[in-house]
Amino acid sequence: MGVKQQKSQTELAFMSAGEVKPELELEEGTETPTAGSEAESQAGSEQLMEVILERANLKQALKRVQSNKGAAGVEGMRVEELKPYLQQHWTTLRAQLLSGSYEPQPVRRVEIPKADGGKRKLGIPTAVDRFIQQAVLQVLQPEWEQTFSEHSYGFRRPGRRAQQAIAKAQEYINAGYEVVVDIDLEKFFDRVNHDVLMSRVARRVADKRVLKLIRGYLNSGVLENGLVSATDEGTPQGGPLSPLLSNLLLDELDRELERRGERVLAGTKRFLERRLRLR
Repeated sequence: MGVKQQKSQTELAFMSAGEVKPELELEEGTETPTAGSEAESQAGSEQLMEVILERANLKQALKRVQSNKGAAGVEGMRVEELKPYLQQHWTTLRAQLLSGSYEPQPVRRVEIPKADGGKRKLGIPTAVDRFIQQAVLQVLQPEWEQTFSEHSYGFRRPGRRAQQAIAKAQEYINAGYEVVVDIDLEKFFDRVNHDVLMSRVARRVADKRVLKLIRGYLNSGVLENGLVSATDEGTPQGGPLSPLLSNLLLDELDRELERRGERVLAGTKRFLERRLRLR
């Protein structure tokens, strides 16, 4: 078999969850339709992993990770090296994901300055794990987003901005509400209980392979100062899935405040760790 033919077969194997359809090829500068728009009703299916591994979804995930760039994880792989790596190893990775045996790598811990002083810890996943998380996100987010509170404006929710929360706050003021209660969930990302979070995920996800994968990302560990330490709580900021998982858990707070008749503005601070309540 010639080198050109071997390369062609490798590229066909990469990003193929079944039959490879030529019409799914992207032209330069075009966007793939959101994968979740066709898979919303399948998020609770026991075949969710197959939906995640559909070729169009994977192509979109790769394009998104490449456009976001970002620093290397513990493996040192740069984003521009991701596609060649996947073309060589995708058959093995896909088999592991389908069998539920894939194990995420630890995240690399870095600290960045906070706008209001101090430092914020980030966990940078490997390039491969960012790609897989992005593929999962694209299927889960469209369905989950529809169920979240209309009063939540943060944690990277699609189509939501702080300016919209400001406009809503002005409506509350014009309606005569004058007292603001500012609730700050200190170090929320560092303290999320994995069992509580996974119980909420399990209400929406039936595929045990996907549940195991998400749990694996929560428990993958952190590389800091040359040592890997276990993670038994928290959702490291830095991975594509972290905001969605956080919104899933925080939605319960939003709903409880709404049930009490509060005028809620959730997620209006930078990185959205603050919840506002107007009476």
